Amino acid sequence: MPKISNILKNDWMILILILLGFSLGAYFYPSLPDKVPTHWNMNGEVNGYGGRLFGAFGLPAISLATYLMFLVLPHIDPKKKNYDQFKSTYQFLKYLLILFFLGTEVMTLLIATGSIVNKPIFIQIMVSLLFIFIGNVMGRVKHNYFVGIKTPWTLASEEVWRKTHRMAAPLWVLGGIINIMLAFSGTTINGIGFIIIVAVISIVPMAYSYIAYQQIVKK
Repeated sequence: MPKISNILKNDWMILILILLGFSLGAYFYPSLPDKVPTHWNMNGEVNGYGGRLFGAFGLPAISLATYLMFLVLPHIDPKKKNYDQFKSTYQFLKYLLILFFLGTEVMTLLIATGSIVNKPIFIQIMVSLLFIFIGNVMGRVKHNYFVGIKTPWTLASEEVWRKTHRMAAPLWVLGGIINIMLAFSGTTINGIGFIIIVAVISIVPMAYSYIAYQQIVKK
């Protein structure tokens, strides 16, 4: 495990963001109702609620757990040496997920306290941006067992891994852009469109990795 001094040096801003999440939860806790939004359906509408305690501190706790997982993974991965080859990308992904959880928490707290009116477009844009930012760095992720598109064929071949991630990267970006366009279109196909986008950016890279592996085997 890395030393505490190295963690503080490299991740001090991330730790501040996580602490901010807990602080916001504590600040809003007294004014939260008994039922707090915790889940949104494919149309971006609230369809799940949790208690006040989870509503205030659930997402910060998930954020902290995610950060700790990111600390541990490079030390237990059989491909641990490859993490040095995409260190900056790995750090970017840590920031991205922590900011996503924090943004979702802020939106949840504001909706729960009546500070803003829930609009399906909020969560749809956040998820779309997540797709776009992940897609922008996906091609830089090196061969490993935890981060990236993990299929039997990408894990079996570094060449398949590289080809699959380079192919999938623009697909994820395009999927995020289309989902944002759907959010602003005001049409009733948002939910179906989102399902199609998720299916495409998930299934197409899987199928491509199989085809690429078969081509290598034949050679």
